[in-house]
Amino acid sequence: MKTNNRLAAVFRGIQFFLILSLVSCGVSKSVHHIPDISRYALETPKVNKINDSTFSFNQNYLTKNKQQLWELYIKGNPLQLGYNNGALTQNLMQQQEEIFFSKVEGFVPSKFKQKLLRGFLKWYNRKMYLNVREDYQAELYGLAQYSSDQYNFIAPKYLRNLYLHGAHDIGHAMQDLAMVGCTSIAVWNENTEDGQLLIGRNFDFYVGDDFAKNKLIEFVEPDTGIPYMSVSWPGMIGVVSGMNKEGISVTINAGKSKIPLTAKTPISLVTREILQYAKNIDEAISIAKKRKVFVSESILVGSAQDKNAVIIEVSPENFGVYKVENTSRVFCTNHFQSEAYKDDKRNQKHIVESHSEYRYEKLQELLEEKKKLNPEKMAAILRDQSGLKGQKIGYGNEKAINQLLAHHAVLFSPEKRLVWVSSNPYQLGEFVCYDLNEIFSGKKAAESLQAKTVLNIARDPFVDSQEFENYEMYKMMSEEVSAATDSKDIVLTDDFIPHYQSLNPDFWLVYYQSGQYYYSKKEFSNAKIAFEKALTKEITTVPDRKNVEKYLKKTLKKLK
Repeated sequence: MKTNNRLAAVFRGIQFFLILSLVSCGVSKSVHHIPDISRYALETPKVNKINDSTFSFNQNYLTKNKQQLWELYIKGNPLQLGYNNGALTQNLMQQQEEIFFSKVEGFVPSKFKQKLLRGFLKWYNRKMYLNVREDYQAELYGLAQYSSDQYNFIAPKYLRNLYLHGAHDIGHAMQDLAMVGCTSIAVWNENTEDGQLLIGRNFDFYVGDDFAKNKLIEFVEPDTGIPYMSVSWPGMIGVVSGMNKEGISVTINAGKSKIPLTAKTPISLVTREILQYAKNIDEAISIAKKRKVFVSESILVGSAQDKNAVIIEVSPENFGVYKVENTSRVFCTNHFQSEAYKDDKRNQKHIVESHSEYRYEKLQELLEEKKKLNPEKMAAILRDQSGLKGQKIGYGNEKAINQLLAHHAVLFSPEKRLVWVSSNPYQLGEFVCYDLNEIFSGKKAAESLQAKTVLNIARDPFVDSQEFENYEMYKMMSEEVSAATDSKDIVLTDDFIPHYQSLNPDFWLVYYQSGQYYYSKKEFSNAKIAFEKALTKEITTVPDRKNVEKYLKKTLKKLK
């Protein structure tokens, strides 16, 4: 797990707001809301277990491929979709719940404090259900029937599932605590080998290695709208990365947001609606414009029909569309680019202080190096760990395109209807190729879910390197350093910190954490050396650099 203090603070903030969102058994009207499901026919699924990793019900199917990716195919009306999804993925979904809530339970163990929070919560989520389509509510209701009873004390199953679909938004909204640094790129015409549209994205939403273990690729055939695929995790009906049968693709990247005061439409349900009902860019824009969101987000939309890509930029109080002219490429990191946000002070500050602009410039640099892209070259861009001009900036640096924390990476070829999905670890494992024309051809699910293995992209050789082994060891040791820093009773051996630094020697955070440890143990001479070393490295953000400088200043005072 990435264990720098800033990310730990992110987790604490997110857990706080999740508790605010989830411990809502109070008296608000939304707590008693149940969607109307009477209009939908339902056949309760009777799952056939073929083996430990393959399950089926009628034409619905769940299986695990050799790359350890779960593949789900479901079809039906909204309620049936939810039931089919829940019945097939029940064990996976409950595991995901346990992983997620294990972080929350330790944060506010006091029942009294939880009770105090309910006063705030009874209105915080009061409007979410009013901003979610009724058919999606019905689908969530069906899915929720297979949730664990273990967490009913937090909220009823249906509401728990509804609110969890806002967790991604809440994670993005934490003021000055961005937990995501997603990167997306779209190229076409002279920038691709075949001239066709090609899109790549890293989804850097990180809630721990366990959370990312069970990736779920969903192929959904609703009774209304357009069949589509998405990549996320068990229990999720929204879309963070996906493409439909018409060749519309969507990826989402966080923007800079204030902490929301009331929950509205989760962004993943906006993008789900785009995939289910849009055939071109104009239709996608129309759908996004009519939904009220509660965070700022960039939605990169690719279109086979338009042979183009745009970025829809949404926020609670503004809306913009970024379209390029006289070029055939679009880069999307974590700041807005449209005319609608040119005077937005929060966005401008984010460009200056965050790592978003750095990654944007790195994308430009990489495209100049690689030129006419194909899927293999696009995957190489998404896996790149270097800084500008090839500088070594340390493994796990958020200024890199590949921050070694991605939940997944995806490539889309909308005109061919091909999708490549990465496998663990991070985006370094083999990319598995899927043909949506084949999958949604009407063949039996067991046949249609077969991947086009001949088009798979090999895993990154970095996985088998000593450097990767060192990085994984660095992550584990980083937890020990943090624990020792926070405890008066834990003292590391003399050779621990030097070895720890040697595992990731180009990363500023290694020295910052070392300095914090030495400072906590009153070893101020060693702390000074460590903080000064950190300042010679490529530090991720302006606030991070200020923190290092602040600690160094405090250390120098102690040495006087």
